[in-house]
Amino acid sequence: MSDTTSTVHDLTSQSRVGRRERVITATGATGASRAFAWLLIVTGALGSLASFVITVDKFELLVNPRFSPSCNLSPVLSCSNVMLSDQASVFGFPNPLIGLLAYPVVVAAGFALLAGARFRR
Repeated sequence: MSDTTSTVHDLTSQSRVGRRERVITATGATGASRAFAWLLIVTGALGSLASFVITVDKFELLVNPRFSPSCNLSPVLSCSNVMLSDQASVFGFPNPLIGLLAYPVVVAAGFALLAGARFRR
């Protein structure tokens, strides 16, 4: 990792004549590799897709109780009982809707890192 520094003029503490400079190094901001940015983008997109599928299955299950969601793999590995439980709608709406809102934030953070954004710690 290269040691990059930049100079920032702090005009709030002193006048322009006695201007104080502070140095910001790479340790003051958190950056990430391109691989990590792509990992966030890909996993966020997959999470968004999974949330969308589960949300569609949840709405279809509410309309048709005999519907078999795509996450029912076998009688042992079944998600329809979970989707019909009270815990599947804790806040009054299907929980996968939270994923539909949260995973695009992960994707946006990945694109921001890919574009060169550095987030403070």
